[in-house]
Amino acid sequence: MEKISRRKFLGMSIKATGATIVAGTFAPSATSFFGLAGVAEAKTTDVQPFSFAILSDSHLYDINGHKFDGILERAVDDVNKMSPKPDFVIYGGDLGQLGKQEELEKGKRLLSKLTVPYKIIPGEHDWYLDMGKVWGELFGESHWSFDHKGVHFIGMNSILVEDYWSARGLTPEERMGWISELECHRCGLWGVREAQLDWLEQDVKKLSPDTPVIIITHSPLWDYYPRWNFQTEDAPEIRAILSKFDKVMAIHGHVHQVVYNQIGNITSAGLLSTSWPWPYPPVELPYPAIKMNRVDPADILDGLGNHSVSVDRAFAGMLNYHTWSDLLPENVKRGVRL
Repeated sequence: MEKISRRKFLGMSIKATGATIVAGTFAPSATSFFGLAGVAEAKTTDVQPFSFAILSDSHLYDINGHKFDGILERAVDDVNKMSPKPDFVIYGGDLGQLGKQEELEKGKRLLSKLTVPYKIIPGEHDWYLDMGKVWGELFGESHWSFDHKGVHFIGMNSILVEDYWSARGLTPEERMGWISELECHRCGLWGVREAQLDWLEQDVKKLSPDTPVIIITHSPLWDYYPRWNFQTEDAPEIRAILSKFDKVMAIHGHVHQVVYNQIGNITSAGLLSTSWPWPYPPVELPYPAIKMNRVDPADILDGLGNHSVSVDRAFAGMLNYHTWSDLLPENVKRGVRL
């Protein structure tokens, strides 16, 4: 009898059951939490209401006084002035632009000005110059989990691709240059890959189905626009592993825009950047009413911002986009329910 791998079995199960996209609705509106050692134990507790902040996609250059430096500094200052103060910050990837040590060290210096702890995942721009060596030295593991006030948080490295550089004899700089293109068809689709899928399965194995879960990835856990890698190749396997839970909130970077999706028990939302806003790709979204208005190219802050998420006792989340320009539709200004 043919031996079926866990990943192949998950793929067969996903195809058998299908994934249903449903419409979303919108409505108005501590520092000892990093339990990172080992696999989380099963526990079911009431959520203690709290908030956290999110920053993403700063794309810092190795240029002194570059405009992106000042924008990230402003975002950090905004977070420090939030009231109530967030319990912590999560950074959604692409801290640097070309993966240079100087870029990542600059990013760490700027993030060190936060007055609350932060956790970070990598983006493709952080990784492919040296395959994450400097990033790991500065920030540690690229995937992690911790529990905070009754919620289980998961961060994953979703930008891993198969080796496209060795057979072609690419230099590290060429390898980085290829994947930094928005449309790198030669690089292949991104994913978390088998080792992280195994880790995720073990991480949540003992958790009760009613455990509140929030997962952070750089790329979306749904097929938004694969041509720009607005997707994660093995997202179906991730969704299958997390399908045991009553509700999962998923938050992702990379798209540099307001975007929302729901598949089964997972509600997803995209993040703004502190560098530039991407245009919306030429696809119909199920929820067009949340699209940002077009940006003003003469305003370097247009379409940029930071975020806060509030979580209540019933594990209802509200994502607030804090922009420095008036681009948000009225329903998004009131917050997006997760």
